[in-house]
Amino acid sequence: MFTGIVAAVGRVTRVASQGGDIEGGVRLDIASGGLDLTDVQLGDSIAIQGACMTVVEFDNDHFVVDVSRESLNRTVGLDAEGDVNLEKAMRLGDRLGGHMVSGHVDGLGTVMKFEPVGESHELVVRVPADLARFLAYKGSITINGVSLTVNSVRDHQAGCDVSINLIPHTIEVTTLKHLRVGRKVNVEIDMIARYVERMATAPAAGNAEPAQH
Repeated sequence: MFTGIVAAVGRVTRVASQGGDIEGGVRLDIASGGLDLTDVQLGDSIAIQGACMTVVEFDNDHFVVDVSRESLNRTVGLDAEGDVNLEKAMRLGDRLGGHMVSGHVDGLGTVMKFEPVGESHELVVRVPADLARFLAYKGSITINGVSLTVNSVRDHQAGCDVSINLIPHTIEVTTLKHLRVGRKVNVEIDMIARYVERMATAPAAGNAEPAQH
C-alpha cells in the first residue's frame, strides 16, 4: 500500500531484456535519487511511476526490479531510461498524506492540456471511459504515482477529461514537470470509489443469481 506522496525522483539507468524475445519482460536498474534504502529488504515493494514493483537487488543508492510483459503492456515509463517517481510501501503508523494507493495501474490516460495558470499548472488528463464512473469533483486520482485532487470532470464519448491543479511544489519534486500534450500517463482510481461503486451496483444477497454447477 502507498500514499501517492512521492519520496524521491530516481532514474532508470539500464533496461535489460529478459526471456530473449519481445514477449519477455525487462530488468530495470534504478538510481534511487535520494530514496532512503537503508530499511529496504529483498522482496519489498516500491512504486515506480505508480506501478508496484518488487525489489530483487539493491545497494546504498540503487535497486533492481523485474517488470513482466503484462506490466509493460499496461503501463508507461517502465521500458526506457529516464526519471521516475519513487515511493516505498507505507508502514503501519506512517502518515497518510495523500490517499490510499495500491500501486496497481487501472489504465492509461492522455495529457490533453498542461499549461501554467499563475504560479500553478492546469493538467487535463483524458481517462478511459470505463474509469469515468470512479471519478468525482474533489475526489482523488493517482497520476504516475502522484496523489492528486480532481478539480473538475467532463464526460464525453471518447472518455472523461479530468482537470487537476498542480502546485509548484508538486511540479518541482515529481516527474510531472516533464509532461507534454499527447503523453500517456499511468492512472489509478481511488480504491474507495471502486468499493462504493461495487456496493451500489452489486445485486442484493437475496436477488443474486444461483451459482451454476
